[in-house]
Parts: sequence; structure tokens; C-alpha cells
Amino acid sequence: MLTASISAKAEGRRQVALERHQIREEQLQQDRQLRELRLEHLRWRRERRQGAYLELLTNMSTADRANQQYFRELLAAPQSVPTDEARLEGIRGLFKAAEHTTYKVVLEGPASVAEMAQELIAQLGVLVSAVRDYARAHASSTSDVVVHRSIVESAGQSFLAAQSMFLGTARTALDEVVDATRDERQT
Repeated sequence: MLTASISAKAEGRRQVALERHQIREEQLQQDRQLRELRLEHLRWRRERRQGAYLELLTNMSTADRANQQYFRELLAAPQSVPTDEARLEGIRGLFKAAEHTTYKVVLEGPASVAEMAQELIAQLGVLVSAVRDYARAHASSTSDVVVHRSIVESAGQSFLAAQSMFLGTARTALDEVVDATRDERQT
């Protein structure tokens, strides 16, 4: 009887230990599944952000190239060439497309990238306006064409600086997502 009692207690402890082990295994499995779900979400967020950033840069580049091309043509043209309002309107449309993409970047975040995107679109807006003002001054043969040219060149440099800042901030934000993914895997 004593042996049966000891045996029953030992069996009960084994059963409890087995149940605890199964519970721990189930918890570990749930933790692994949750970690995988988090990793998948982080990858998805990174891809969405990267797509928004690339779309913004593409649209900005398209608007900037059209703006630069018009400015170069004006520099090569004799003064008093009429302002090509249709072309300016086309450049403005490209700017608006880039501005619209900025909203996507703002929504995707993070805040540091959103702030840099807004600064970048503001600088592009200044540059587009400066080229428009140069074109109008060039068409009217005013003496302040040199001043307007200097303003365009300065605005161009500011745009390039803002673009560089945006790229650095965006790269850091994307790297943070990769780092978070790496950290999540190690836990």
C-alpha cells in the first residue's frame, strides 16, 4: 500500500510536470508565431515606406528635370523670348504630383522623414517659382535677370541640400526598421 501511494504520488508529479512542459511548449510556440507576425508586419511597413519614399523621389526628380531643362533653355535663348506659360503650367503640374506624393510619405512616417519630405517639397516649390520668375524677367528684358538667375541658382542649391537631408533621414528610418527586425529575431 505504501508503494502504491508513493507510486501514485510520483505518477501525479510526473503528470503535473508533463502538463507544465506542454504548457511551456505551447507558450513558446505562441511566442514564436507572434514574433513571426511582428517580423512580417515590420517587413510590410518597410516596403510601404520605401515605396512611398521612392515614389516621392521619382516625382520630385521628374519635376526638377523639367524645371532645369526649361531654365537651361532660357539661359541659352536670347532675351525677350516670350514666356512659355504652357510649359510653366506643365512644370507646375509635375510639382503638384510630387506634392501629392508628399502626403503619402507623411502618412507612412516616421515624423522625421515626414518633416524632411515637407521641407523638400517646399524647396522644390521655391525653385519652380524662381524659374518662373526668371522666365518672366527674361521675357520682359528687365535688368534684374542676373538677380533672378542668382535666385534660381541659390534655390537649386537649397533644393539639393534638402534632398540630401531627406535621403539621409529616409535611409536611417528604413535602417531602423531593419534593426528592429534583427532585434526581434534575436529574442
